[in-house]
Amino acid sequence: MMSDRYAPLQQPRGRAYELMLEKIRYDGAYPTRDRAEEALRLVLAGLGRQLTGDERVELAARLPLEAASVLTAQIPDTRPLTGWAFVKDLADRTGASLATTRWDTGSVFSAIAACAGPDLTTRILHQLPSGYALLFGRAELAPAA
Repeated sequence: MMSDRYAPLQQPRGRAYELMLEKIRYDGAYPTRDRAEEALRLVLAGLGRQLTGDERVELAARLPLEAASVLTAQIPDTRPLTGWAFVKDLADRTGASLATTRWDTGSVFSAIAACAGPDLTTRILHQLPSGYALLFGRAELAPAA
């Protein structure tokens, strides 16, 4: 008989992370929670390579711990990517189609925006190059002349 002391250690996921995965699974119409988590990790890692400064720190503080660790494990890239280039970069890294990657990005950014709230999401969008607003489900507005 095997005792618990020989069982592999598994870290329980936090409730907030589980709810975030469920939102992504529902919004993205993913067949499994694992597929939703795969999308979350891919997109958060990409965002972690783009986002810097106070917005990065504040977003990490508002995300569930498991998601925040994916975001903050990335070293910010020195060349910022537009929204389209961001999706293309993720697709190139995974070998997935642009359409699938765009879908994944929108599903995950929707959950991130829910965690961040409207004010932080606006500040994040002001920091990132053009093209991210649509990925976050917002209109891309040109600044007034």
